[in-house]
Amino acid sequence: MAQGGSARRLLAGLIGSGIQASLTPAMHEREGAAQGLLALYQIVDLAALGLGVEALAELVAGAQLMGFNGLNITHPCKQAVIPLLDELSGDAAALGAVNTVLFREGRRIGHNTDWFGFAESFRRGLPGVAMGRVVQLGAGGAGGAVAHAAFRAGVGEVIIHDIDPARAVETVARLVAAGHAARVSVDLAGEIAAADGLINTTPVGMAKYPGSPVAPALLHARLWVADIIYFPMETEMLRMARGLGCRTLDGGGMAVFQAVEAFRLFTGRMPDAGRMLAHFAELTGRA
Repeated sequence: MAQGGSARRLLAGLIGSGIQASLTPAMHEREGAAQGLLALYQIVDLAALGLGVEALAELVAGAQLMGFNGLNITHPCKQAVIPLLDELSGDAAALGAVNTVLFREGRRIGHNTDWFGFAESFRRGLPGVAMGRVVQLGAGGAGGAVAHAAFRAGVGEVIIHDIDPARAVETVARLVAAGHAARVSVDLAGEIAAADGLINTTPVGMAKYPGSPVAPALLHARLWVADIIYFPMETEMLRMARGLGCRTLDGGGMAVFQAVEAFRLFTGRMPDAGRMLAHFAELTGRA
């Protein structure tokens, strides 16, 4: 296996729970094949295997021993994986969450490509929107990355609401330490009423967690509304927002562009983002 530079093959995997429907394996394998690589991407679904997060150490060690280029990490392991790593990229350290692990010369290096995925999707999908004040729902592993991306895109202030207040406080503290204007939500209804945008980073709206993370009455036509979920592509929240005339952004772009950056890290090769977007559209019936 190439331990740096450009790989001749791609052996990678995704560890998480309830991830059988993930399109990440197909995106990596198709792009690898297009670049002449022998590409194999394996799903390791904790729920399907009857395992919990406590199995993560053994799974990561096994992948490393078997010569994997690396792993993608998703819910509920993005923070639990950090103690198992030898090194963190600057973004991963600042965010306190890892979604990509590289195996290099016996070392495990954690990266975060979620923030890049959201930033690029936002740049392409919601150009010209007002960015003074944004309310974000969720402060988990993806939440910190999305807030970081929002600031990198030019958002002035991010107000974070989470069902776990301690988690919201922790995420806000990280953002403030990085020099961003972030605070914990104290009046969600009032803050959404005064906001330019609303971002959902919670799992509410996924096929297995149906519904909307906010009451319909809180949405208004002056908002732009973004969701990081892509199963289904149109969540209940996005459907309600479109009905009000809001500009909306689904989670498809983030899914593609986090994979674009992860592919580059795994292989040392620049992927064709346009080709990966087209493949994703084909996989989701939007081609």
